[in-house]
Amino acid sequence: MKKLILAYSGGLDTSYCAKYLSKEKGFEVHAVSVNTGGFSETEIKIMEEKAYAIGVASYVSINALTSFYQKVVRYLIYGNILKNNTYPLSVSAERIVQAIEIINHAKKIGAQYIAHGSTGAGNDQVRFDMIFQILAPEIEIITPIRDLQLSRESEIAYLEENGIEYSWEKAKYSINKGLWGTSVGGSETLTSHGTLPEEAYPSQLEETTPKKVVLTFTKGELTAIDGNKNAPQINIQLLSEMASKYAIGRDIHVGDTIIGIKGRVGFEAAAPIIIIKAHHLLEKHVLTKWQQHHKEYLANWYGMLLHEGQYLDEVMRNIESFLADSQKNVSGDVFATLLPYRFQLDGIASEHDLMNASFGSYGEMNKGWTAEDAKGFIKLTSNQNKIYYHVNGEL
Repeated sequence: MKKLILAYSGGLDTSYCAKYLSKEKGFEVHAVSVNTGGFSETEIKIMEEKAYAIGVASYVSINALTSFYQKVVRYLIYGNILKNNTYPLSVSAERIVQAIEIINHAKKIGAQYIAHGSTGAGNDQVRFDMIFQILAPEIEIITPIRDLQLSRESEIAYLEENGIEYSWEKAKYSINKGLWGTSVGGSETLTSHGTLPEEAYPSQLEETTPKKVVLTFTKGELTAIDGNKNAPQINIQLLSEMASKYAIGRDIHVGDTIIGIKGRVGFEAAAPIIIIKAHHLLEKHVLTKWQQHHKEYLANWYGMLLHEGQYLDEVMRNIESFLADSQKNVSGDVFATLLPYRFQLDGIASEHDLMNASFGSYGEMNKGWTAEDAKGFIKLTSNQNKIYYHVNGEL
């Protein structure tokens, strides 16, 4: 039989692919799900049971939490990356690592084909296909949902005809959870004026008493919370559990899709938003002016290229090298307060803090230079514009 790897989530589209490709097309279907922080052990077990009930030859769940953090998330933190100053790239970041893990598994078992359940109207088809084509051009990509332009009704009817009768009722809100945030889609996000109601978000307000928290960064990575050390990816999960009870990190992102249309998506990302803002505050204290300037535009490019599915372009490794090198002094504590629907950053403590009183206090006192030094500096700094206006006249 023709061996095929299916990127499998247990939802309607990938369930249809599993049955259709095995029954109608004669493939030996091997289902693979990749956990980047979105699935519990119970959910993985349910996916496995569904996959075998549909008739796959094998099911594998790949734990890619550490890989996801190491390959992508830490660079999003180093760069303080928020797409359009809003969105922490929750889903787009996940898809890259999922595609890499799936193609590696396909090579491992010698599959000649690979399939996914993307439609022809979204970003994920681009991200999956590009990774697959670049890393394994010899493996053929098959996408039944996209190629056959199937409706949900026709998929459900086909599965029921073949004895697969799970509840396929479409949820009012589409939820995609991962380590770096949860996307939320609904009828409100299909228009330009709607807003998501409170109940659309998976995490509800549970805590109202303000809570102080200390975030410890070591060379740009979150290594401890309130003095308790853990691996950074574990700290992200712990902070998310803590901060989501305050309903922090909700917003709606409006952006340009890879295929050229505008799109809206809601999200909740308590930990990512707090971490990025806390990390950025620490950087303001410990990095030079020009480090911050160059980091900002390079990080913006990194986020854009990641969103567009260009993760494998070598320029991404170049930018990663710069971002990683910039973090050698980004160590210290950031003091934050969690409140209902928001948080505040209270300050930092770092041995690398460049806000050093030995050289003076801004707007108060100068210790490292004289008044004559200041006058001379200002005179020389103004030379360029003095010459311009001398040559070209007044405004």
